[in-house]
Amino acid sequence: MTTATKTPPAPGPVRAADPGARARRRARLSRGLRLTVLLVFLVVFLIPIYVLLVTSFKPLTEADPSRAWALPEVWTFEPWRVAWEKLAPGIWNSVLLAVPGSLISAALGSMNGYVLSKWRFPGADVLFTLFLFGMFIPYQGVMIPLVQLLVELNEITRDLTGASGVFYGAIPGLLLAHVVYGIPICTLIFRNYYVTIPDELIEAARVDGAGMLRTYRSVVLPVSGPAFAVVVIWQFTSLWNDFLFAVFLTGPQSWPTTVMLNNIAGAQTVPYSQQMAAALLASIPTMIIYVLLGRFFMRGLMAGALKG
Repeated sequence: MTTATKTPPAPGPVRAADPGARARRRARLSRGLRLTVLLVFLVVFLIPIYVLLVTSFKPLTEADPSRAWALPEVWTFEPWRVAWEKLAPGIWNSVLLAVPGSLISAALGSMNGYVLSKWRFPGADVLFTLFLFGMFIPYQGVMIPLVQLLVELNEITRDLTGASGVFYGAIPGLLLAHVVYGIPICTLIFRNYYVTIPDELIEAARVDGAGMLRTYRSVVLPVSGPAFAVVVIWQFTSLWNDFLFAVFLTGPQSWPTTVMLNNIAGAQTVPYSQQMAAALLASIPTMIIYVLLGRFFMRGLMAGALKG
């Protein structure tokens, strides 16, 4: 009696590894690494903000560098109240400086950029180069002649109107210095942005009989929102955070936030909680500006990067 032997089934074809699956795994791994790195940078960035925030709610007895990481045992708003009382005049002075200063700088930079990009004239490139030189002059290099100029403007204003201390020692002089110093960078931003506007639009406006100002008002200005956002953020931040010009060109009655913030110090002990609360108060306006206009910032800043 013979027994039948079973033959094993023939092995099937070996399935090759899915290249798409490997690519998806690599993509997930790469994305995870990027998110991890970004999270680490976020934590490092938020560490000082954490110390500022928790210290600002501590009473003076707990506000000590050795306990900077610890949460307050007693939460109090007293440091914020004291910081606001000390900073309120400086915040108002900074508002009087930063709001009109950023708007005037944006208006002048827009008109300069429009003329230099769309209404060419002999020597336009030379004039634009001279504008750019203004960005590389350090504040310290113009401080003495700037003070002398503002003192002379005070004398001229006193002789004409009888008012004293209008420019040197007051907000108008500081405003004038920042507007003049901000013209080069504002002109550069607007010129690079206006280069991206098709020349055909300008030519069509000319054919329709529009002059330089009418073309600017009807064609160029309505599409200038991103560039204005960039310049307003840039200038507002520069004016709000200014310290050097403010110390040299203003007096105690006109000191902005940064100078008042520097003066919050104790004689025997340092009021760390009040200083931290004051620093947070001083940073709130610039954060609000970035929140409101931030989505236009990169669009306007990068416009003209590949052209012009």
